Amino acid sequence: MSFKVAIIGRPNVGKSTLFNRLAGRRLALVDDTPGVTRDRRVHAARLQDLRFEVIDTAGLEDAGASTLEGRMRAQTELAIDEADVTLFLIDAKAGLMPDDKTFASLLRRRGKPVILVANKSEARGAEAGLLDAWELGMGEPVAISAEHGLGMGELRDAIIAALGEEKALRREPETEFPTADTILVGDDIDPDAEEPAYDPTRPLRIAVVGRPNAGKSTLINTLIGEERLLTGPEAGITRDSISVDWEWNGRRIKLFDTAGMRRKSRVQEKLEKLSVADGLRAVRFAEVVIILLDATIPFEKQDLQIADLIIREGRAPVIAFNKWDLIESPQEMLAELREKTERLLPQVRGVQAVPISAETGRGLDKLMAAILRTHQVWNTRISTGRLNRWLEGAVAQHPPPAVAGRRLKVKYMTQVKTRPPGFVLSCSRPEAMPQSYVRYLVNGLRDSFDIAGVPIRMALRTSENPYAGRARKRRSST
Repeated sequence: MSFKVAIIGRPNVGKSTLFNRLAGRRLALVDDTPGVTRDRRVHAARLQDLRFEVIDTAGLEDAGASTLEGRMRAQTELAIDEADVTLFLIDAKAGLMPDDKTFASLLRRRGKPVILVANKSEARGAEAGLLDAWELGMGEPVAISAEHGLGMGELRDAIIAALGEEKALRREPETEFPTADTILVGDDIDPDAEEPAYDPTRPLRIAVVGRPNAGKSTLINTLIGEERLLTGPEAGITRDSISVDWEWNGRRIKLFDTAGMRRKSRVQEKLEKLSVADGLRAVRFAEVVIILLDATIPFEKQDLQIADLIIREGRAPVIAFNKWDLIESPQEMLAELREKTERLLPQVRGVQAVPISAETGRGLDKLMAAILRTHQVWNTRISTGRLNRWLEGAVAQHPPPAVAGRRLKVKYMTQVKTRPPGFVLSCSRPEAMPQSYVRYLVNGLRDSFDIAGVPIRMALRTSENPYAGRARKRRSST
């Protein structure tokens, strides 16, 4: 992208609505409650023929540096420094507020190009707010309605005037991550194809999930080496699912921070429901999901429900036991936690579990190594020939049981999906096949082909009998 645009202003002036409008998607949470946005979010945007990156920020509030509002303001100031031009949003409907004048002075001191934007200008009585905006001494306000898309042409002209045509209209080659379809659907594969080598250079998407205050934002900040996300002792700071681009050992990675997920019965407020739904979307869009557990209180019921959700979605899970620096007997605790992991999550037997400290950075190299191993397993592809040679031995060692006096027949197996690995087993009477025998085959696949720690899908089907119904036709004709 050729330039960056930051959107700033008081709480509830419509910054996230404008961000969504420019991004062309409903990415940022929008609600009537002031102060919904807390972290700064960056996304590719377009405004007619302009292509740029837009930064959504928290509402500017006059507060102490140590408070949550003060830390949010520090994040906003970082966004102003990072941007090439700032859109200073005011609410034309509500009129000019004392804080608007304070923050106008702050922007003037920064010395960056600023465009004064009067949002909600379609409302009755907004003309008075537009006239008041001249008091800020920042030139003529651009009247827009972010919700209805009014005034976007004037905003485009103001950006070009602020940056100059050469910079504003310059195009740069864009590099994109794989689309949602390639990540969510998985790969249709040729069952008879040779097993391809794993591509370690392909971009990777990683989501971090867990209960509130588990240390998700701190983990991402430590990984990327900067205070990119808002952190603090308060539970539930993160609301939006924020994506951060990062590079590790030459590999492009997109990290998703998500809101803490509490038990469904405790989620009452509309805003928290929106935050959790946003987190679930990030999970579905990710490839690997780090399930972050607080090592001081691990494996609570909510932790297991989150892990079960990740497994049902078919993502590649990695468990990280955070706050390991607070554990007094690490060796004993690690043995206990790994035993619990195997016992409580049998559906992903062999899942990678790594002790870390997001605060100090301990164990993060091992965590990244576990992520890459799990991602490689998640992409496992096995040829039909190898599968059926293995199946022949597995059936000979433990034949299918007899149901209603008739023995079930297993014919062949083939892999039809990766990400996660999905198999089809052709057998007689699929509806009668016991789940215990399916588990026997799935566990055998894990052990024989080293598919540990990821979900495995097994579908049963029967082959079409071309002579089925012929006897019935013959009897009916006689």
